[in-house]
Amino acid sequence: MSKRLYAGILTILLIQITGSAQEPSHYDWGNFTPADSLRGYLSPLRTCYNVTYYHLDITVDTAGHSIRGSNAIWFKVAFPFDSMQVDLFPNMKVDSILYFAEGVSASDGEDGTPLRYDREFGAVFIHMPHSLAAGSYHRIVFYYSGKPQVANNPPWDGGFIWKHDSEGNPWIMVTCQGTGASLWWPNKDHQTAKPDSMLLSVSVPGSLQDISNGRLRSKVDLPNGMTQYNWFISYPINNYNVTLNIGKYAHFNDAYTSRDGSKLTLDYYVLPGNLHKAKRQFREVKTMLACYEKYFGKYPFYREGYKLIESSHNGMEHQTAVAYGNHYMMGYEGRASSPEGLKFDFIIIHESAHEWWGNSVTSKDLADMWIHESFGAYAEALYVEYNWGHKAALEYINAKRQTVRNDKPMIGPYGVNQEGSGDMYDKGQLVLNTLRDVIDDDTLWFSMLKGFQQEYAYRTVDADDVIQYVNKRTGANYNYFFDQYFRYTNPPEFLAIVSQKGDSTYVRYRWEADVKDFRMPIKVTRSKGKFRFVYPTTYWQRMAVANLDPKYFKVDEDEFYCRVKILRFYTDPNSSIRM
Repeated sequence: MSKRLYAGILTILLIQITGSAQEPSHYDWGNFTPADSLRGYLSPLRTCYNVTYYHLDITVDTAGHSIRGSNAIWFKVAFPFDSMQVDLFPNMKVDSILYFAEGVSASDGEDGTPLRYDREFGAVFIHMPHSLAAGSYHRIVFYYSGKPQVANNPPWDGGFIWKHDSEGNPWIMVTCQGTGASLWWPNKDHQTAKPDSMLLSVSVPGSLQDISNGRLRSKVDLPNGMTQYNWFISYPINNYNVTLNIGKYAHFNDAYTSRDGSKLTLDYYVLPGNLHKAKRQFREVKTMLACYEKYFGKYPFYREGYKLIESSHNGMEHQTAVAYGNHYMMGYEGRASSPEGLKFDFIIIHESAHEWWGNSVTSKDLADMWIHESFGAYAEALYVEYNWGHKAALEYINAKRQTVRNDKPMIGPYGVNQEGSGDMYDKGQLVLNTLRDVIDDDTLWFSMLKGFQQEYAYRTVDADDVIQYVNKRTGANYNYFFDQYFRYTNPPEFLAIVSQKGDSTYVRYRWEADVKDFRMPIKVTRSKGKFRFVYPTTYWQRMAVANLDPKYFKVDEDEFYCRVKILRFYTDPNSSIRM
């Protein structure tokens, strides 16, 4: 197949894909390009193989702001193919790609076969020397070099961060969530593509350190004055979590004892001038681990331990190597939407929650990033509840209402590498707390949180997996709930008309919602100061409430996130108006 014909067929396919990518969210997300689909869609050129292992081996030029190296990709063939897609940003140079047949190892002394490739946007289409059989295992080694994209506003913008600490030492890190790990290394850049394990080798000037994911397997001084750090990752890892942190760090450690008596290593890497502050601030890590173990289960990456690494940006949930940049303050850089939010270090609590929600359990598509962020934000509230009680947690949660925008759905469009609304943090937290109160069984609720982590540990999931799990465990159908809150822009609105005539008070009520069969239970005052459940639908219902002045009819908005509209009327007892 010629390069022109190959590109033409692919472009037609991508246009078709893009045309249908917006349907699941009931929202006009605008136009997407073939480049968006190449990045976000699981085409046959990606699904034909499953990555089993990476060995990323790079040298970082700290002065030239560039990297060079290779990524060896071990993969299993899912169905026969002769071409595959690997991703690398177009500004990075492909030096060569070699193929090694099944069973050939580096120790065999056998040279690899050079492979032909085409490039389109951020995709590299690699052509095999022959069709590969289903079920067989193979390896390619992808050599590359270049100056990776720079992050202008990390961690929100993806790219490398080339800075210096206060002593003038290079201080280098990378963030790439959403933007894509292929901005700095070649890989199958889709969140479903977790390798079983990985070796990350980073060579830096001998005066510096590199701190990355997993366990340090070895540190090798090279003849050229560089030092190579070899980090082995023994768990599946999503691509955007793979990281490096280069600088001059002070190191201290500790240990956490789990409920079953097992010891988890805790390692902290900070700028030397902040060592004293870090030793005080990072005491909170053990409380965080105890809290999340209670609600979500044991720390998911026990073999590799937990690391917290000072960064020049706010923070990021890199697996077993959490980036910390909260300047040793409480809240988020010293501020919060409630007094409860100033009782803890937001970055430690939120980013560490992603070790469960995001790193162990990973969304299959960026459209479902709410699974990471809504549960990660809800974990903050559970941390407040764990330490200061349920009332404080409700204060913390409801203070987040002021930042909810309701600008677009929290579930984004699938297949185009596009996440949903940023409301997935604060609104997502409010919605999950609402679901807890709708289910109205805390024993079941917390069992579900822990059970989901156990069932889907180290796997990728989508919205349907979450919904089906909730339905199965509760024995009820909550599709309507997730559809309204996550696939539509606005929350439902509870409408009520309260009328009093003499001693008689009646309430007509219903839901106004996008989902036709929306039927969420909610608590209202059926007697003064006491909340009880009612079961509205999108059709008007009527109930009598004895001896209740309409002004005392309220909705429990502390536990249920929705819009509320109540009309109150008083009628002269001698009037002929019927209620």
